[in-house]
Amino acid sequence: MQIEVGNLGFDALAFGEPDGELVLLLHGFPQSAHSWRLVWPGLVEHGYRVVAPDQRGYSPSARPLDVSAYAMPELVGDVLGMLDALGASRVHLVGHDWGAAVAWQVAARHPDRVHTLTAVSVPHPVAFTEALASDEDQRQRSQYMRLFQVEGKAEEVLLRDDRSGLRTFFGGAEASADVERYLADMNEPGRLTACLNWYRAASRSSVEDFPAVTVPTLYVWSDGDLALGRTAAEATASHVDGPYRFAELPGVSHWIPEEAPDQLVALLLEHLRQRPAA
Repeated sequence: MQIEVGNLGFDALAFGEPDGELVLLLHGFPQSAHSWRLVWPGLVEHGYRVVAPDQRGYSPSARPLDVSAYAMPELVGDVLGMLDALGASRVHLVGHDWGAAVAWQVAARHPDRVHTLTAVSVPHPVAFTEALASDEDQRQRSQYMRLFQVEGKAEEVLLRDDRSGLRTFFGGAEASADVERYLADMNEPGRLTACLNWYRAASRSSVEDFPAVTVPTLYVWSDGDLALGRTAAEATASHVDGPYRFAELPGVSHWIPEEAPDQLVALLLEHLRQRPAA
């Protein structure tokens, strides 16, 4: 399906009965809705309506040129617009990687639209910002972001030698056929630059005056994640005022939805039964 939000059109995959409770799955870099392929069957089997969009920059009809169009308020607005277009007053919001960063923002700033929040891999934005400032381990893990913010240079490095830079980004954790699918997607004109614009538009202002998260929250982190360390993962609890669960997956890499889908689905099915306080 395509979800129209203003003048943008988001490609999306939709599963389940239309009257089921909506679960919105937000992917990260450099993937697409396809990254949730092993997760949505278990949710649909239990009666949920699942929608997984290709986010801003990933959908050809939602690919503005300006870097500023990828700032966090725009990304949050996309999610709210999708909910309106889907006729959903509230949603179970699940995000991985950049999708988790957006999901944290939506849940904190618009709790009236969220039944539950599930953040996969990426910790609370304030916890992450504080770790970048104080934790040398996290600073080292995040060095790649400096490259991604350099227009032109990042594209060159990631695409050289038949996209070997992008291929290395997955660290061998994914099935090769699926990695090649994501790499082939980057052949679309302007797609890689648009996806990198998420990093280039990132600003510390997005965590200013950040409200505590009050909706029921599940944070799933894996100790094999090369990009996101333990400091911010464990500090996330102090930024959630609502019901909170931290689930650590030992021996799993960053690519949790594809490497540990059964564990993630089991956690989700338990978590989605919760409701925000009245």
